[in-house]
Amino acid sequence: MLRTLDLRAGLPSAPALRGLLPRAALDVEAALNAVRPVCADVRDRGDAAVLDAGERFDGVRPAAVRVAPDALTDALDRLDPRVGDALTEAIRRCRLVHRAQRRESLTIDVAVGTRVTERWLPVERVGLYVPGGRVAYPSSVVMNTVPAQEAGVGSIALASPPQLECGGLPHPTILAACAMLGVDEVYAAGGAQAIAMFAHGTASCPAVDVVTGPGNIYVTAAKRLLRGLVGVDAEAGPTEVAILADDTADPAHVAADLIAQAEHDPMAACMLVTASTELADAVEIELAKQVPATRHRERVEAALTGQGVVVLVADTDAGLAVVNAWAAEHLEIQTADAAAVAARVRNAGAVFVGPWAPVSLGDYLAGSNHVLPTGGTARHSGGLSVSAFQRQVHVVECDRDALVQVAPRVAALGGAEDLIAHVDAVEVRVR
Repeated sequence: MLRTLDLRAGLPSAPALRGLLPRAALDVEAALNAVRPVCADVRDRGDAAVLDAGERFDGVRPAAVRVAPDALTDALDRLDPRVGDALTEAIRRCRLVHRAQRRESLTIDVAVGTRVTERWLPVERVGLYVPGGRVAYPSSVVMNTVPAQEAGVGSIALASPPQLECGGLPHPTILAACAMLGVDEVYAAGGAQAIAMFAHGTASCPAVDVVTGPGNIYVTAAKRLLRGLVGVDAEAGPTEVAILADDTADPAHVAADLIAQAEHDPMAACMLVTASTELADAVEIELAKQVPATRHRERVEAALTGQGVVVLVADTDAGLAVVNAWAAEHLEIQTADAAAVAARVRNAGAVFVGPWAPVSLGDYLAGSNHVLPTGGTARHSGGLSVSAFQRQVHVVECDRDALVQVAPRVAALGGAEDLIAHVDAVEVRVR
């Protein structure tokens, strides 16, 4: 089911490796042509354009873009108690992790009489996107909302696609999660039209400062199109997992984790990196057992045959080089001394250490955030955190004596750049 890439004879350079390792193609530029008129229509016609787009793309026209408050309380009242208990614990754990990320203001005395205070301030208003599509993601409500709340954002709006089977409302588990978190501004809007609604604002939904949350290629394209008008977190692509394992790994665990990631999307990328041909063979046997029994077999098979690979390497060091080059959204380390191996990972959205920390734990209840960089962007980006909803402001204070002291250096640099008015703005104060 998985194709094999044998690199035991030696590894190419990291850029060459990235070209060899599979990922589903994601042509955001092509999708821009599709979302550009949708976003322009929302800009020009507001709520009516959002409703029209929902009818066109989601097959249902909600009675209104904004979800009525009683729909949220009703969804919470009807929530399966087991799901409610799991969400309560997920929220608790997520708060613990994200509360610790908050930055405090600090003051640095750079010279006698001169100080810089770095203040961390929350943005005023955010728009959170929670996808619908194949399944509902109440966990994504938690992962987007908690860091925004812990950052101190005062105004939070959330959008999720209207569902035909739900009478034009978002899925009830999403509405219930919103109610649990105290988010009462919820919109039945999906795709590019939701991102445009947040960026441009409509009669129902005032414009926001930042948009976060994963979505399909059209959501990603809309974020790229509207970046600058509004802040965005990342351009999320198809989900992915890499598993670095040796002969201590349980092949049943490895196979189950590959299937779990493939379950998300036929375009999901799933990679096993190992020096053990015995493990690779055993995982294939386990896949042959487990895939036919899984609920979403067709989706899983499409992902594993399309973007699934076993990479054979000479040893764990070579395996680390491979996973660092690929920079997976999710990386599992299932080796001897897994913690020490994990400490050497440089590029990954999140790292899951040892046999008892599967990606599924991180998706729901580890406390970490599951909105993570995809497509190799983990080489330069991290997952969603409190910092996405805050920005720093430098406050500069200087007394006259300190300005007199530094004036010759300002004159030297201003003169070197031929910006004499800059020099004069200091000289007029210190003459």
